[in-house]
Amino acid sequence: MAEFQRWITPLQRSTVEPLPTGGAILHEDIPHGIDDIGPLLYSLFHEHWHQVQLSHVVEGSVLELEFSGKPKICILYDGYLTIVTETWHGHLCLEEHGGGPLKTTPEKLRMERRIQRASLYRRCNEQGEARSWGIQFWNGGGEKMMTLFLPNPYVTDLDEDLLPEKKPQIEKLALFNSLREIYVLGVQPIPFDSNPLKRPYIAVCRSSRCNPSRNWQPTFEALEQAVAAAGLDVDVMSFGCLEVCKLGPVVHVAPDQTWYTRVTPEVATQIVQTHQVAGQRLNSHLYPPTPTSR
Repeated sequence: MAEFQRWITPLQRSTVEPLPTGGAILHEDIPHGIDDIGPLLYSLFHEHWHQVQLSHVVEGSVLELEFSGKPKICILYDGYLTIVTETWHGHLCLEEHGGGPLKTTPEKLRMERRIQRASLYRRCNEQGEARSWGIQFWNGGGEKMMTLFLPNPYVTDLDEDLLPEKKPQIEKLALFNSLREIYVLGVQPIPFDSNPLKRPYIAVCRSSRCNPSRNWQPTFEALEQAVAAAGLDVDVMSFGCLEVCKLGPVVHVAPDQTWYTRVTPEVATQIVQTHQVAGQRLNSHLYPPTPTSR
């Protein structure tokens, strides 16, 4: 695994997207590798959640979502960033999505789904004056993906009313300017020593759809106890589905994308000791199974 770099290499690539109604969107491209986009999104959702909105914009339709608090879950699973709040959840493909442990996603789709371009943008009126600010992502098919709206100095926070034209709250551009210094200009470092989306975690499937008779809680508790006993800085959580059905309890170990099946509390302890501590996979419960584990 490549060493995490806190300083990005500027792309120095800007484009102008004319708008059919007048004005234009000024794009400044930013690196879209996981060690660039990961820290960017994590910082926005964990530290600046109250300042951003998630949006999906296509001609004739706009969906905007606000955060009422820090997301309950913000992790990377099989290439997708998963964001879970109290009232909604969303996904954004940052890395290759294999399609679960059996790698069912066709190669062409793996490239199309992930982010292939990202930009910090300013939307300008016909006079060239910026009137909105944000971040735009494109997939491998050139389609616009998720849009992030950043604070707008011309709009109030509470009721999104327009402020007087000559009285903008310029201080609201602080977040945009800070992100630009880090990810466009490269004059400030990424504010993390490692990629927070690559933080290790262990997840247990709690889905009742495919195996209602399986009891996942003892496995979850055994993982928590084993992690604590080993003194590991590893999160233990539960998921609604881990894409392996009828073989529960199922456990997923990240960031190295490993699935285990039929994980009893005793096996859970072995996974922590063998996989997390010793750095070796527990072949007897791997999924898909290796030739020696069948």
